[in-house]
Amino acid sequence: MSLPIAADLTAPLVIGESTIVLDRARLVRYAGASGDFNPIHWNAEFAQAAGLPGIIGHGMLTMGAALDLVEHWLGDPGAVLDYQTRFARPVPVPSTGTVSVEVVGTLAAIDVAEKSGRVDLLVTLDGAKVLVKAQVAVRLA
Repeated sequence: MSLPIAADLTAPLVIGESTIVLDRARLVRYAGASGDFNPIHWNAEFAQAAGLPGIIGHGMLTMGAALDLVEHWLGDPGAVLDYQTRFARPVPVPSTGTVSVEVVGTLAAIDVAEKSGRVDLLVTLDGAKVLVKAQVAVRLA
């Protein structure tokens, strides 16, 4: 698949929407893969003692999963040049069932001469932002 062509695009442009589904099993798999065994991600009593509503998802898991939308649109994960965000609120993950985080990607800026752009991600849980200033610098064709 080839990269989107800068000269053919107009900002703002919604590039897509996705849903990140988290459950406790996914947190366990992510902890094993990342080495992040902070008890706030697996021990409800510890998380509550830390002032959290319960077990929460890893911020980096949410951040990385949100980027999937951009990588899919680009067709090449190597075309992601930079990705920055701030964590705004935790994502509580219930003991049974799932929680869904919504992602909307918008191509907010294009530099035709540089063949690059900026994608802004709106990442929300129940309408409230989970990530803020989530911006992805991308290479375009």
